[in-house]
Amino acid sequence: MSATTESPQDDRPRKSWLREHSELGVCVMLLALGALVLTDALTMDVDISQRGPIGPKTVPVVVGIGLLVIALLLAVDVLRGGRGEAEGGEDIDLAEPADWRTVLLLAGVFLGAAVLIEPVGFPVAGALLFWGAAFALGSRRPDRDPLIAAVLSVATYALFNNLLGVPLPGGPLMGVL
Repeated sequence: MSATTESPQDDRPRKSWLREHSELGVCVMLLALGALVLTDALTMDVDISQRGPIGPKTVPVVVGIGLLVIALLLAVDVLRGGRGEAEGGEDIDLAEPADWRTVLLLAGVFLGAAVLIEPVGFPVAGALLFWGAAFALGSRRPDRDPLIAAVLSVATYALFNNLLGVPLPGGPLMGVL
């Protein structure tokens, strides 16, 4: 009696099955995200005076249930043989390499805005964010971009802070705006 050893070829069907059903990873991610949203929503402390027909738990619960349903439907579709379409937009050349310069510039602009929002306030950090995004994406009018970025940032600050009641840090411009 000899011991049988498995060859590397025996592992191929399993790897090919996983490769053919790679969309199940998206299902797992959606399932985990839905469970996280539902857990967070259902453990939320709500003051009794805030309750009404629709409370602060309603939207997160609906979103969490929607994520779970989408994960389940996608898993059923993938297991029945459904495949995602390869990306093929008319304005995308799949043969070209990724533009990492733009991606890294945008990531740096977002991180910079996140770091600067507390010390300099939203109007300044937002203007830098809007201007930096326009620059990173290749704006053709760098002479007017700072002005447009400043107007967008101040308008966004006024909309959220004054009209919607969402307090944003004003920074040194707090008294002016």
